[in-house]
Formats: sequence, C-alpha cells, structure tokens
Amino acid sequence: MTVLLCITTAPALAKLTQSNLSPISTSTKLSASPLQQGKALYDAGRFAEAVQVLQQAMQAYQKQKDPNRLAVTLSNLSLAYQQLGAWKEAESAIAQSLNILGYQQPSNGTQKYSSTSAAGQINTQNPKILAQTLDIKGRLQLSIGQPEEALKTWQQSADIYTQLRDRNGVVRSQINQAQALLSSGFYRRAEATLLQLNQTLQSQPDSLEKVITLRSLGDVFQLVGNLPQAQINLSQSLEIAKRLKSSAHIAASLFSLGNNARAQDQIQKAINFYQQTVRESPSSIVKVQAQLNHLSLLIEERQSEAALTLLPELQSQLEQLPPSRASIYARINFAESLAKLGNQKDNGKQEDTETRGGGDTGRRRESRSFPSSFSASSPAQLLAEAVQQARSLDDKRSQAYALGSLGSLYEQTGQWQAAQSLTQQALVLAQASNAPEIAYRWQWQLGRLLKAQGDLKGAITAYDVAVDTLQSLRSDLVAVNQDLRFNFRDSVEPVYRQSVQLLLQEQQKQPDEKALEKARQRIEALQLAELDNFFRQACLQGQRVLIDQIVDKENPTAAILYPIILPEELQVIVKIPKQPLQYYRTKISQAEVEKTVIELRRNLINPAAIKAVRLQTQKVYNWLVKPIESKLSASGVNTLVFIPDGVLRNLPMSVLYDGNQYLIEKYAVALSAGLQLFDPKPLQPQQLKALTAGLTQPPPGYYNFSPLPAIKSEIEMIAETGISTTDLLDRQFTSQALEDKVNAASFNVVHLATHGQFSSRAEHTFILAADGPINVTQFDSILRRRDETSSTPVQLLVLSACQTAAGDKRAALGLAGVAVRAGARSTVASLWQIDDESTAQLIGAFYRELKNPGITKVEALRRAQLQLLQHPNYNAPSFWSAYVLIGNWL
Repeated sequence: MTVLLCITTAPALAKLTQSNLSPISTSTKLSASPLQQGKALYDAGRFAEAVQVLQQAMQAYQKQKDPNRLAVTLSNLSLAYQQLGAWKEAESAIAQSLNILGYQQPSNGTQKYSSTSAAGQINTQNPKILAQTLDIKGRLQLSIGQPEEALKTWQQSADIYTQLRDRNGVVRSQINQAQALLSSGFYRRAEATLLQLNQTLQSQPDSLEKVITLRSLGDVFQLVGNLPQAQINLSQSLEIAKRLKSSAHIAASLFSLGNNARAQDQIQKAINFYQQTVRESPSSIVKVQAQLNHLSLLIEERQSEAALTLLPELQSQLEQLPPSRASIYARINFAESLAKLGNQKDNGKQEDTETRGGGDTGRRRESRSFPSSFSASSPAQLLAEAVQQARSLDDKRSQAYALGSLGSLYEQTGQWQAAQSLTQQALVLAQASNAPEIAYRWQWQLGRLLKAQGDLKGAITAYDVAVDTLQSLRSDLVAVNQDLRFNFRDSVEPVYRQSVQLLLQEQQKQPDEKALEKARQRIEALQLAELDNFFRQACLQGQRVLIDQIVDKENPTAAILYPIILPEELQVIVKIPKQPLQYYRTKISQAEVEKTVIELRRNLINPAAIKAVRLQTQKVYNWLVKPIESKLSASGVNTLVFIPDGVLRNLPMSVLYDGNQYLIEKYAVALSAGLQLFDPKPLQPQQLKALTAGLTQPPPGYYNFSPLPAIKSEIEMIAETGISTTDLLDRQFTSQALEDKVNAASFNVVHLATHGQFSSRAEHTFILAADGPINVTQFDSILRRRDETSSTPVQLLVLSACQTAAGDKRAALGLAGVAVRAGARSTVASLWQIDDESTAQLIGAFYRELKNPGITKVEALRRAQLQLLQHPNYNAPSFWSAYVLIGNWL
C-alpha cells in the first residue's frame, strides 16, 4: 500500500477578522461581553468552552432582537463547532446566520444570495458581515470534503469584497479559492492564482495573507516539480510568520519545508522540520500530520526502531481528533504505516528465526513488533473507523479512499471476496465523486483481485479501464491528491506493466496480432506518462507518423524492436517491413536484467574492460536480437530501431555483440522514444545550417567539471565540412545568448559541445553554459518557442560531451525528455563523456558523412563510429559506442 503524505490545506482565515461585531475580531469594542470571552477561549484552543459562551451570547441577542450581532455570533459558533468536528451543528449555525443576512440556499443545492441588486449594487445593510460569514461557510465546506462548493462560496465572498473595495478581503478570498483548487487537484489553476496574488502582495507590509500566499505557492511549486523555487517561497513564508509571531503559521511553513526536504531526499533535514512542527503547532491535526510524515519517512528508510518510538503518542493524539477529511486521511495513513511497519518487523524476525533454525508463531512475532506500552489498533480497525467517519460526514472521496485501502489490506491477506466487495464499493463512490485519480487505483486493484482468482479476461478488462482512466488524466496526473503522496513508480508504472503482462500471457494460449499491438501501445503510453511525470505536465503532441508506416512504405530496410521488461521475463515485439508483428520471450527476471545492464554500463566506460563488455553484451544480444536474426537477414534489413524499456534505455544498442561482431558492424542502430515520429523527413545535405555553441572551460564554481580544450577543433571540423555555422564559444555561450541566437538565426542543426547531465529528475538534467547550468525545462522552452515561430524547424540536435547521471538507472529518461520536448526531429547525444580528442574525431566524421547525398542520419553516425572502431587508439567500445541517435533516423 502507498503510505500517505499529509499536507495542510487550511483556508486563509479560520476566523472573521474585520467586523467590529465579531468576537473573533481583533478590533472588537465589546471587551467585557460574552463575545469577547468567546474570542479569548477560541484563541486559547478551548473550543468546547467557547461554544458554551457563544451560545449564551446567541440567546442574549435573540432576546435583544439584534440580528447583526446574532448573525455574527452564529457564524463564530459555527467556527467553534468546526474545531470540535461537530459538523451538523456547524452547518446549522452557519445556515441560520446566512438566513438572517438574506442568503438563500434553494432545495436543489445551488446557491444564491441577495446581497446585490440587478444592477450589481449592494442592497444588504451588512455586506461585509455577509462576505465574512461566507468565508466561514467555505471553510466548513472544505473541511467536510466539498472543495468544489467551497470554491463557489469563496468566489461569492470575493465578489462582495470587490464591490466594497476591500482589498484585504479580496486577497483572503482568492487565497481560499486557491486552497479549494488545490484540494480539487487543479494545481495549475491554483499556481496562476497564487502567482498573481504574490505579485500584488510583494510591495505590501508583512501580513498573514502574505505568509499563506507564499506557503501555498511553495506547495504548488513542489507539486509541479520546481523544488528549489518551492524552498525559496516556503522559507520566505516562515520568516514572515516568525516576524508576525504566529505559531500556527510558523508550524504550517515548517511542515511544508519538511515535505520539500523529503522530496529532495534530505532525510535528516525533513525529520528536523517535522519535529519543529510538532513543537510549534497549536493545532492537533497538524501535529498528527507531521508525526505521520515523520513515521512514514522512518519506515521508508527502514529505521524500524526509531519508528516504533513514535507510535504510542501518535495513536493517542489520533484518537482525540474530531472527524474531518484530514483526520480520515490521517487514520488511513496510520493504518498503512502500521501494516508496513509490522511487515518489516515480522520479516526481520522471520529471517532471524530461520537463521537460528527455529520457528515462531504470528502472535509471538506481533508481540515483539511493537513496544509493550503501545496497544495498537489493527490496521483493519483503523480503516473501518475511517470508513464510518467518512460516512458520517457524507464525504464520498474519503469514503472511497478508506474502503479501497481496507480492500487492499484484505488483498494482502488473501481474502479475495471481501477485498473485491470493498474495492467495488470504493470504485462506485470514486466514480460518483467524479474522481478519476481515485478511481484508477481501485480499477487497478480490482484487476489484481480478479487475476488472483483466475479470471484473466475480467482482469484484462479491469486493467483496460484503469489505463483508460490514467490516459484521461494525462496533464492532471501530477495533480493526484498530494495527501496520497503520488509516486509514479509505485502508483502508475505498475498499472501499465501488469496490464501488458496479462495481454502477453494470453498470447501464449492464442496468438493475436491485435493484442500484440495493444501491448505495444500500452508500453508506449507508459513511456509518454513517464515523460509527463518527468516534466510535470503533458508533453505537447504535434503531427506524428506511425513508425510502422515509415517501415512499411518509406524505409522498408528498417526493423523495429520493442523490448518489454516484465517481472519474470523479457518480451520483445518486432516489426519487420511488410510483415505482421512477431514476439518472443526469454525467461529472466527483471532483477537479473537490471543487474546485467548496470554492470555492463559500469564496464562500458572502462577502455580496458573489452572482454567483460563482450561477454555481457553477448548475453543481451541473445535476449534481444538472436531469436530474430535469421529473419532480419532474410528481409534485407540494414537498420534496427530500438524502443528500449526501463534500464535498457541507458544502454547503447550498437555495442551488442554476437560472438564475432558488434551490432554496429552489421546494422545502423537508432533509438526511438515511442511508436510515432514527428515530421519524419531526411536531411537535405545542401541545406545544412548549424548553430554551434561550445564551452572549453567550466564557469566559476563548477570545478567538478573538467576543461574540454578539443571543443574548439570539434566546432572547426563542423565548419570545415562546408556546413554554414553560427558560433557561440566560451564567454559568448550564455543562456541568454543561446536564446537570442535560437530565435534570430535560420538553421536546422543545433550543436552544443559542453558538459551536461541527464537524470531521471528534471531538476538534475541540464547543459552547462558560461553563466551556469541551463535546466532541461528552460532549454525546452528556448527551443520550443523557436519551433513555434520559425518556418525552419530544428532537424538535428547534437549534445556532445554530455553524460547520464552516475548511479541513476533511469537517467536516460532525461535524455528522452530532452529529445522529445526540444522539438528536434532527431537528437544525437553521448551517454557518457569520452576522450576529448576522440569526440572531436567522431563528430567531424559524422558531419562529413552527413554531407553525402542519400546518407541517413543514423548511417552517418554508424560510419563515424566505425572509423573510431577501426582506429588503434579508440577501438574500445567505451570510445565509439557512447553516442546514440534518438528519433527520426532518416
């Protein structure tokens, strides 16, 4: 199960702050009244006593027939009830207040209010009180899981504040609207709202509005993957909160900083922030959320003993929380953490027992898993309580999460029927709530359950629906509720892979080309989803052509190989020109494939490891190519296009060895990021114009990058081939200069000779310019702006001297991201940095070959690599195999 990551989503204001009638107001003149006593009790967190005092005030104003003070008292009474989780009482009080103020809510649930005339003028005597009361109504709606309704309510209050020309009121309502958008999953809309607010507030004095805007903006930046900017905004929010001495907002900013540090894998820093949050926060739910995140982090890091020490206090605090969406998520979080921690402890005890040669009972293992002072509720009991709380609130989303999580727990214990029933109930609720980001989880879970019970056809159908739901999300995929700590590798990738596994499993019984095509398209959908997740937005799709169409018609000497890594086997789907799809498989585990490729990559960068490289690449050759080699030969194929999966992306396929020759000696070898190519046309040699940029010395502060003196000769060699070039060298090569030249010059080749790094994380993928790194998202926007305005598209992007991040087995995802998003039809790049002089020779040979009529880009690269292979100093694979071509190979 996925351990939940909590965030705080409280609206901007938990109290009325402007009305001089409000007991929660800082400007009230009724210092000796029950209203002022209620305010003091509320501020002290003594909410039950505040309710009693406010009820007395309400009765007094009823007798006095003072409707304004009565309306305000009822609003504040609702606020106190909300803090106690007394939702029905809170709803009743706010409804009475709004009724007194002329607000009407028809029986069909739509909302209207009579505060304005047809001409838009305010006609109520107390518009400010009405606006502030609507603020509290919105808070109630958000708390009980109605963010869409809260958004409408806060839009109404903003309209009133606008007519009153109350700038602070408008700001507060807009902040609250952003919180409602966040809770609904509309993160891009929330980001736009908060950016505009932040710009408005920058020149204004410190205020709680500024604190909340900066914190909310930091949370949104984190959600869309801009972690450094998120940290800046959150730190600014914390500093202002400290100057204002607001412990609640100090704690909220610390909490968000903890989540940000965790996202950056700064474990101890995250723990410190969570601990500070607990010490600082006056809110019970925030304390619990911080402790839950601390707990899940320790479990994730397998620090079981440290995790155990948090349990007693955490459960005690959790039991005292009133029902709310936040407390329901907290229970689900705690249940899943307990289950995961129990599994870790039991596994450890089992291993220890097996080592000693003895046995143990489940009861005895359980008694040793948790401290004796901790009487643990079972995860199932906690989840059942969460279901009941969600039902009492009529919060269908929370109920769907809780029921589905309970079904997942039963799935783990093999109680298939009970798990299936709960999952189907959760799915109905998720669909009724129009929540596809929840629904796909339970569609996926239903597929697993049906498969476990032997219903393969039913399982395939459930997986099909889950994949369709994920496809419908696309750009919103990163907006999956942050309360559930969306994790692509845990929450999305397995849906696609398990679905493909089922489709190919059916192939063994009855071969079906349509099912093969479906499996192939599904893995491509996974790769597109990976890129969406990498950039935190959907990749733009232009006019694309199916690779099969190119192979069958325009380039009938190319074959497409589509390896798919599954848990227990490696499948390869092959497209040979003018033939139906074929497939073959090798029984080998994913772990073995990854181990072999990782070791091979490590050896490839060592020129002395030729023997080890040949042994390992022959093993991979036998998996991927050998079963089809005779058919390839008979079909006259001279180009192989691989669409690699997973860790295979980090491997240059040209280096595969058949026992006598490398693959590059028999075929031109290209890679593709998917089954479609963007505008696949061959280069016209006589029309080549290149923008070249190079950096021989790294900028100050980047001393871990070595000088690249041969880059000058590399760029000179390009010019010597007769290609028209526009050069940016060393100090001239800045990010701004690159952007200016990209938008001003007419060229179809961009050649960047500089250090760069590809990573599985966008923030760690960059190229180095004289003024520092150009991040992949910045680089993407530079080239994409040109592609949108210029009639001359970038046909070829060359990234020389770049490398994949060490130790990152998914690093080539960054290279694929650059290749797909840059708008270039073809990308040539190095997977690791090689000898400076050999790079210059290879690049010079590549461009010379490219000038020859009738030579494809991939054949030009092949010939350049063969020249190095035949060179006595550079014949080791570490020199010639580093470069790969991605995209249009024509």
